[in-house]
Amino acid sequence: MADRGELATLLRAWRERLQPAAVGFPVGQRRTAGLRREEVALLAGVSVDYLVRLEQGRADRPSAQVVASLARVLQVGTYERDQLFLAAGLPAPGPGAVATHIPGSVQRLLARLPDVAVAVWTAHWTLLTANAAWQALLGGMEPGLNLVLAQFADAAPQVVWTAAELEHHERALVSDLRHAVLRYPDDPSVQAVLAELQTDERFARMWAEGTVVEHASRRKTFVHPHVGPVTLDCDVFTASCTDLRIVTYTAEPGTEDASRFDLIRTLGRAEVS
Repeated sequence: MADRGELATLLRAWRERLQPAAVGFPVGQRRTAGLRREEVALLAGVSVDYLVRLEQGRADRPSAQVVASLARVLQVGTYERDQLFLAAGLPAPGPGAVATHIPGSVQRLLARLPDVAVAVWTAHWTLLTANAAWQALLGGMEPGLNLVLAQFADAAPQVVWTAAELEHHERALVSDLRHAVLRYPDDPSVQAVLAELQTDERFARMWAEGTVVEHASRRKTFVHPHVGPVTLDCDVFTASCTDLRIVTYTAEPGTEDASRFDLIRTLGRAEVS
């Protein structure tokens, strides 16, 4: 059963304890501690009115998607996230579900590295969040996009690949999806991605071969519609105690690519062609 009073208490308390700098907002002069309701609502993708009603115990039970978004914005730990779900009358995400909760340390990384393009992905390559530099470089990649689906539908960001590089990249994505299927066999989001891909001949061939390929840090060249080609170093990390993937793009200081990447971030969000 949902406990509106408990849910309201947790939301207010956790909003007030979170410092603006932790999410990249200026501190300035504030009447209250922590974040404003307007800031939490903006980051969580809900209306301010709805958040007010939740904090006052007047709203209907929120969806799991809303609770997960609020837990992410408030940068709570896994145990606190589970409490928030239970207070909302929802079952806490079980160990058989793909991890989607982004630790506060990773969110601070996104907020405090404005010169680095950073995105966070699930174990089966569904985008959870990305910072402004990432969106400026690879505009159009919204949370919820699955990179494996996009790659085999030729809808992923266009990279200047050699044939061998492209083959390695796609095989690595297939290997990662297989690992997610084996680790989370009961997660419907993983099964949905696999089912959609089974009709793709290129994917089906790689899946049947069962080759295990690991991602390797490498350089990638993108063609920006306003700046032209820019070559960046790509690194893939795993967040501690999770299987979330953190992907970063950086430029070597003092190079023409660094100047172009600076210009891309200045121009802001744009499409890569």
